[in-house]
Amino acid sequence: MKAKIQDSVLFLHHEDVPEYKKGGSVVRNSYFWALRSIAGKASRYSDWEYESEVWFALTRMLLSFAESGYLGLKETVLEFPLSQGEIPEVLRDVSTWE
Repeated sequence: MKAKIQDSVLFLHHEDVPEYKKGGSVVRNSYFWALRSIAGKASRYSDWEYESEVWFALTRMLLSFAESGYLGLKETVLEFPLSQGEIPEVLRDVSTWE
């Protein structure tokens, strides 16, 4: 998922976050609700926002869903632009550069 950090807020690109689909995969729908539940803002057509206070929980959640084997790396890894600079320690286990 494309990500960036501004003013201690992590933004996930709205086109990369999972979609809720009625009657869809239980894992994907659970992933959607789990990510949404800790987001500061999560609307359909804008980037989802996560304050630094929830980054540890976000990391654990992404690791857990990645380890389940039901979701691909593109769906569970944060992709930062090189211009971002250093990735915060708490997010490094679930992050890479674009």
